[in-house]
Amino acid sequence: MISWEEAVNFIEVQQLVKRYGDFTAVDGVSFEVAPGQVFALLGPNGAGKTSTIRVLMGILFPDGGEVRLLGKPPQQSREQVGYLPEARGLYRDARLLELLAYLGTLKGMRAAEARDRASQWLERLNLGDWAERKVHELSRGMQQKAQLVAALMHDPPVVVLDEPFQGLDPVNIQLAKRLVVDLRAAGKAVLLSSHQLVHVEALADEVALINRGRIVARGSLEALQRHYARGDLAVRLAGGATLPEGLPVQRVTSRNGVWTMLPQRGVSPQEVLRALVASGTPVERFEVVYPSLEEIFLRAVEETTGDTAPAKEVQP
Repeated sequence: MISWEEAVNFIEVQQLVKRYGDFTAVDGVSFEVAPGQVFALLGPNGAGKTSTIRVLMGILFPDGGEVRLLGKPPQQSREQVGYLPEARGLYRDARLLELLAYLGTLKGMRAAEARDRASQWLERLNLGDWAERKVHELSRGMQQKAQLVAALMHDPPVVVLDEPFQGLDPVNIQLAKRLVVDLRAAGKAVLLSSHQLVHVEALADEVALINRGRIVARGSLEALQRHYARGDLAVRLAGGATLPEGLPVQRVTSRNGVWTMLPQRGVSPQEVLRALVASGTPVERFEVVYPSLEEIFLRAVEETTGDTAPAKEVQP
């Protein structure tokens, strides 16, 4: 039998279905997360993200398909998973270090080890001075970081983070992002879900967009950007020069010294650049405009709302 350390994928979801009565919340969702990979599961409210994660964590049972963590059913893998739920909740009247040490023992750690590890993590997340304070005395952002400690202190190979940036100020958002990068470098399989797409964009190796219970697009950020690019070009000219007439473009706009243009059908970006150079126009910057993750997200949801088409799995 292959041990979990040898597994190709630490998280495997195959054709997952979850229903609530007559409502299908998750409809045939499939994805995998390898060790050393950050995988982002994104979608609007009610799309099926949380239901998928709760099945993955063994909180809910699936109505179809299969879910495996480290090659085993979720109920057999709980001590090897770190989970930050979207719905936060710590015992408000407990002292922080004492509470975290107790939670560590629930993950299979010895009491002394759990206390030492919790102390180390509190120092790492700048909460060391609050170790003996009660949870209700902590700010919302501090409680969020305390939940991160609870999820990570037992050094799990699988980490599931649902809205990890929620309640954090810009300084602590950067701290959380560095933490995700460190988890990837340590070979953890990280499943990330967040509405703060600008942060996800900087972290995710692969993205799956889910809408109405189905994955509607999946791939690396670069592949998704190429797939959803509209073909616009961004051009900055040197010395305040203006665009020449007769360029093979069908639309031109200008803002803050940058010209945005859409080539005519069948015309490549290289042909537009050659036309500019041939006219003697001094080009300072010329690049294809790629959409942000937020723009991709909005387009994918718009295109698939009410649609039953299969997912667009974009190749690298």
